[in-house]
Amino acid sequence: MDAIRTFPPLRDDRADAFPLAGRSGSGAANDVPASSSAERSAAQVKLHVRGVSKTYGTSTVLKPLELKVMSGELLAVLGPSGSGKTTLLQIICGLVEPSGGRLVIDGRDETDNPANKRDIGVVFQNYALFPHLTVYENVAFPLQMRKLAQAKLRNRVEETLAMVGLSDFAKRFPRELSGGQQQRVALARCFVYQPSLILMDESLSALDKKLRDSMRVEIKRLHRETGATIIFVTHDQEEALALADRICLMNDGRIEQLGAPEEIYERPANIFVADFIGASNLIHGEVAGDGTFDTPDGRVPLPPGQPMPAGRKAALVIRPEKLELCARDDAYVAGHVEETIYAGSETRLLVRLGSGSLMTARRAAGLPPITIGEPIFIRWDRTQARLLEGASTVT
Repeated sequence: MDAIRTFPPLRDDRADAFPLAGRSGSGAANDVPASSSAERSAAQVKLHVRGVSKTYGTSTVLKPLELKVMSGELLAVLGPSGSGKTTLLQIICGLVEPSGGRLVIDGRDETDNPANKRDIGVVFQNYALFPHLTVYENVAFPLQMRKLAQAKLRNRVEETLAMVGLSDFAKRFPRELSGGQQQRVALARCFVYQPSLILMDESLSALDKKLRDSMRVEIKRLHRETGATIIFVTHDQEEALALADRICLMNDGRIEQLGAPEEIYERPANIFVADFIGASNLIHGEVAGDGTFDTPDGRVPLPPGQPMPAGRKAALVIRPEKLELCARDDAYVAGHVEETIYAGSETRLLVRLGSGSLMTARRAAGLPPITIGEPIFIRWDRTQARLLEGASTVT
């Protein structure tokens, strides 16, 4: 029983405690303003990762990094396998000790505190529900561990179940629920005790695409209504772009770029970011001195105002949706269609250029079909391209 007392107490009176903006059975939100908590704490730093690093013997899995997460923010930590994102999450929640640096939450140094002393909630990939407990009992469990009075406990659980749309499932067991419903129970169990920080570790990866899309909408709604601070760890680029206020893109134990989804997609900081986030066409070549770019497929125009000197090796990045099919005389590059991929609202064209490199273009549904082997001529708006130094590092 002593272990129960080691959990952080419920702190309903703290400035950043998010409201349970639950829904009634009809689905209407209560009277709590949807963004009140987020607005109230917008200027506050919830989490400060100060030079945190992690090594195992001679292997460095997390290089010293700096990261600030603001109160009320939904931050997606994104990266390929081995990028260090899971190690960072484990350090934040206290499951792994850092080799260096400090971890500050709500202005308090939590580096040396064990996991059960940190006011952090975690939603795991496998949900980690108790199979022998009902939905109500699963959601009530963290409140029982914190010895909340029974009347308050019941109200809190009922509000939270309403918030995630599971009021009618309170007496069911996890085995009687769908995957999406089990995920909602896991979310409710985390939100119910209003932790200072919520970590979600690949929480949607076990669901099929339709359920994932549905849960993304649900998580965005919960975040908007509660103003909770959430760190969402994922390897899914589409998920990060859809969910996050900001994305922290990691690679090889370091942060490659930190910014809003639109910024990272439209203005990637380097070739890794451009190649990892969404589909990109990379044209490698050398900067010429007349506002053009020498490539294996000929000379193409550079984006206006680019600062690189002549002779610099670089890559021109153009998103597939920015490419235009045009007449031969207007083209920047030419090739032939190697493959077509029908995707409902559009057809994706894989175009083999004369140099042998591939480009991806998109063609809206309803236009005359293009056949494999057909010659293709491509141009783009110069302002929609981005020139980045270096070579691709994505594997």
